[in-house]
Amino acid sequence: MNELLILGVIIIVILMFFNRDWIKNRFFPEKHRNYTIDDQFNSDKRDREKEIDHLLSKMGKNGVNDLSAKDRKRLDELSKK
Repeated sequence: MNELLILGVIIIVILMFFNRDWIKNRFFPEKHRNYTIDDQFNSDKRDREKEIDHLLSKMGKNGVNDLSAKDRKRLDELSKK
């Protein structure tokens, strides 16, 4: 019985060794790093544009009336930046 336990632990350690990159990325993902102020500005701008595009696509044929009050408020905030 002890031999099987030791063998099981060895197999688990070997599997963890060969999958260490997956384990690292799964449980400790790297945060997006912006190296300069310009990179941060461009990243924020892209995020705002994506959110605006998403809100505009939700509008559909009826225009602003298709958006909820929360979405309208967020669109106004984003359009002022």
